[in-house]
Amino acid sequence: MPGAGGTRDKTSFAQPGERRTLAVRPGFATRLARYNDRMIETDKLAAERIIAATPVSPNEEAFERALRPRQLEEYVGQEKVRGQLEIFIEAAKRRSESLDHVLLFGPPGLGKTTLAHIIAREMGVNLRQTSGPVLERAGDLAALLTNLEANDVLFIDEIHRLSPVVEEILYPALEDYQIDIMIGEGPAARSVKLDLQPFTLVGATTRAGMLTNPLRDRFGIVARLEFYNAEELARIVTRSASLLNAQIHPDGAFEIARRARGTPRIANRLLRRVRDYAEVKADGNITAQVADAALRMLDVDAVGFDLMDRKLLEAILHKFDGGPVGVDNLAAAIGEERDTIEDVLEPYLIQQGFLQRTPRGRVATLLTYRHFGLAAPDASSALPGLWDSAAT
Repeated sequence: MPGAGGTRDKTSFAQPGERRTLAVRPGFATRLARYNDRMIETDKLAAERIIAATPVSPNEEAFERALRPRQLEEYVGQEKVRGQLEIFIEAAKRRSESLDHVLLFGPPGLGKTTLAHIIAREMGVNLRQTSGPVLERAGDLAALLTNLEANDVLFIDEIHRLSPVVEEILYPALEDYQIDIMIGEGPAARSVKLDLQPFTLVGATTRAGMLTNPLRDRFGIVARLEFYNAEELARIVTRSASLLNAQIHPDGAFEIARRARGTPRIANRLLRRVRDYAEVKADGNITAQVADAALRMLDVDAVGFDLMDRKLLEAILHKFDGGPVGVDNLAAAIGEERDTIEDVLEPYLIQQGFLQRTPRGRVATLLTYRHFGLAAPDASSALPGLWDSAAT
């Protein structure tokens, strides 16, 4: 790793004796390590929740793979993205070319990994999968790239967490299907170009804003995945129940879907728990009443809130009179870390219109008062413009 004073980081490649020397800004490695540590802690906190959008265990990841659609025609939702990919994939196949590089971004659990697998399967090629934090050295990426066959798909999850050293190696690979390596050291060192097979990079990220502009510009296909509506999630739940040999009524599937926070991963997780409840309490028959009882047992309410969501909103309502309240005061009031509030709790609440960020702090909206059966404060005493959007 780079030391003080801007010393260079010498990174080993796959072949012995070959080394690549790249300049790294002083202090960047420390900042990147701190960011990765914070992301790990945030992921752990999120994974403790039944309605977490991240996988909670290796067993759940295996369960997801079993339910994953294998072709575009089986993929539910994201109609615009699916339609675009159908055309781009078919065009690439007719020309016998690799598909252009694809960037998929959006909240976790919406199907980015699934789409990467589908792209490879539709193209009839192999898929190699890795993630940004795993690629610590340039040599790690070089080893992957040099082992790709013609038109293969390389999938990098959490691509925003690539280090600058690895990212710099990626640029010529994406543009020219070449990588530059340095053989030897000191005055005798020389640069050698290695040709790569044409390939498709599929990058996935939940934080598109953290991608560098040079990396973002090298993707020919950029697609944002949106939250699913209840009808789409009900179709996913029905399909998953069929694969699990579970008996489910349409109203039971919809009851699960409307509490799944717009996320297929959460819908499938809730289905597993509801299936367990139904087998013990209802002879395996999942109706709306059975699903409602099971989800209430799990403390998941009608809009998909769990105890942590309600704890945050009720603190704003009752301890801070609806807000505004600063995030540090709010964190102290509910006994959670600031990062947990900003990265785990707030995004869904803001997206659904139950919470607003204002220059003065967090404020509960009219929807929040209605959800908890409380009378909203007089509009004349609220922040200017706060209730206007909620009332329309």
